[in-house]
Amino acid sequence: MKIEQIYTGCIAQAAYYLESNGEAAIFDPLREVQPYIEKAKKDNATIKYIFETHFHADFVSGHIDLAQKTGAQIVYGPTAQPEFKATIAFDGQEFKVGDYTILAMHTPGHTLESTCYLLLNDNNKIHGIITGDTLFIGDVGRPDLAQALSSDLTQEVLASHLFDSLRNKVMPLPDDIIVYPSHGAGSSCGKNMSKETTDTLGNQKKVNYALRADMTRAEFIAELLDGLGKPPAYFPQNVMMNIQGYQSLDTVIKNGGRILTPAGFEATANASGALVLDVRNENDFAEEHIPGSISIGLNGNFAPWVGALIMDVNQPLLLVTPEGLETEAITRLARVGFDNTLGILGGGIAAWKEAGFETDSIKSVSPEEFAAAFDENTLVVDSRKPSEFDGGHVVNALNIPLDFINEQFEKVPQNQPFYIHCAGGYRSIIMASILKSRGYHNMVNVLKGFGGIKNTAAPITLNQPA
Repeated sequence: MKIEQIYTGCIAQAAYYLESNGEAAIFDPLREVQPYIEKAKKDNATIKYIFETHFHADFVSGHIDLAQKTGAQIVYGPTAQPEFKATIAFDGQEFKVGDYTILAMHTPGHTLESTCYLLLNDNNKIHGIITGDTLFIGDVGRPDLAQALSSDLTQEVLASHLFDSLRNKVMPLPDDIIVYPSHGAGSSCGKNMSKETTDTLGNQKKVNYALRADMTRAEFIAELLDGLGKPPAYFPQNVMMNIQGYQSLDTVIKNGGRILTPAGFEATANASGALVLDVRNENDFAEEHIPGSISIGLNGNFAPWVGALIMDVNQPLLLVTPEGLETEAITRLARVGFDNTLGILGGGIAAWKEAGFETDSIKSVSPEEFAAAFDENTLVVDSRKPSEFDGGHVVNALNIPLDFINEQFEKVPQNQPFYIHCAGGYRSIIMASILKSRGYHNMVNVLKGFGGIKNTAAPITLNQPA
């Protein structure tokens, strides 16, 4: 028997590949399904089942494409109502994969259809549990994502369901079984996830706040909801794509991978209202870019930032990419439902300039240059999260987290020069590009962000230990 976690850091997501005696199952697959097919081929195995723990909000699953390419059976837990062919398992239903048994265990709370899958070996002993978003390492799934689909499913109602699921279904299981969650640190599906991606259930009972044995229902709900930020705008759209279906990734790549001349690129942008998304390194973007384009580099948490900031998965996109990464960019966009890529700028910025089109830039300075120029009148915009800002910041800086720039950009003065920074440089260029696209041209980016600033003579405020 083989159980393999396939972790994708960009979206902090874990899929699972299980193989036994020539049969295989995939749990919560990503949109690009060929790697799973290749794994099964290497093991001389047939993919028999595609198990989904719930209708995902933070990514578009590859269940439909994988089923069409392999003939595997899609399985959801009780109450799921997908608009395509699937098996809806009853609570406790067993599925055989080679010598292994997969037992569906309905655990509503994160969503109503949320289901964990127990993995039983050939001796009928529980080896582990695929928990989806029901139980993470250090956290549990947020209970507020279903409100966009039904006003009756309040976060308090789902949190109460999750309390019961954890205590009546998960916590009575043996301490030595392995917990295999669907997400790790960095995912927006929880608030306190560990960087570790597996653990024993027994250890989680000791360290996970949500599994305290003496916790009351009211305490659980209060702690679960405390500090729960607003979910990204693209989440409900991804849920609907996972419920209703979507076009094949092969089609998305074919349509989006058209290489356009600079003139064709500009004409397409003007005709379609497409957003020009530049996915190169942030420093390359700062040096030179197409006016009005938005920078979100592939080298960072690309897909979640696209979803959080562009928000509408139907937005037409035109891409400026590093050479050779065109398909990767389209694929990573499709992971979060952005399927409407119209083409790629052939030859990149060099070809754009050679064709006589204008470029823009973002002025950047080193941390040392920033410190030398700083005085009591200097305005600084800090694009980090509030928790980062509270841990230390430049004196008198204005904190506008990148997550909220679309709602809060008017807080930035348009006629006064200001510096902008984040932790290391990635997020500040994203914010600067968004501000420039809205008519702000009075910012200077600080290279290396706060990580560099705190090592200079610039005045900063650091929280002192209690």
